[in-house]
Amino acid sequence: MIEVKNLCKSFGDLQVLKGISETINDREVVCVIGPSGSGKSTFLNMLGALDRPNAGRLFVDGKNLFKMSEKELVEYKRSTVGFVWQNNARNLLPWLPAWQNVQTPMLFGSAKDRKKRAMELLELVGMEHKAHSRLSQLSGGEQQRIAIAIALANNPKLLLADEPTGSVDSKTAGYIFDVFRRLNRELGLTII
Repeated sequence: MIEVKNLCKSFGDLQVLKGISETINDREVVCVIGPSGSGKSTFLNMLGALDRPNAGRLFVDGKNLFKMSEKELVEYKRSTVGFVWQNNARNLLPWLPAWQNVQTPMLFGSAKDRKKRAMELLELVGMEHKAHSRLSQLSGGEQQRIAIAIALANNPKLLLADEPTGSVDSKTAGYIFDVFRRLNRELGLTII
């Protein structure tokens, strides 16, 4: 699914990633661990085509991210990758109920039965009972599970989760990791 070879990324004089190489198989679950500032988020942003590397090779699902045009990268972000962020504000629109939040990414595609699909995804992450709740009515863990459903809206092959349990308690973190294992098992997602 992912082939990274000698990947480098700098921001001015600050070299964040230096010669990273890794192969991640389809349907694999991988946890990237390191201290704050070690480049974990930068690495995920490059896999998700939110940032471009300075050097190296980066292939995801057979696509060479170095050679893709901006239009191709937009399509890649829409169809291949889903994101879950630590900060729920990046995932959720507070004025919409959960089911409308989940269907929002579908508005850019040709998905039929968007509401039905949104409800299925909420059920998949154990949040169907909160379908009509707004952000202010949800706990941090509930918001994060809805964010996971949003990330799945367009059937990605790769799910990138940047510190998805950083703002929840340990019990909720365990539940979120259980959701990831279930998604890997039932949907065949590659999860990082």
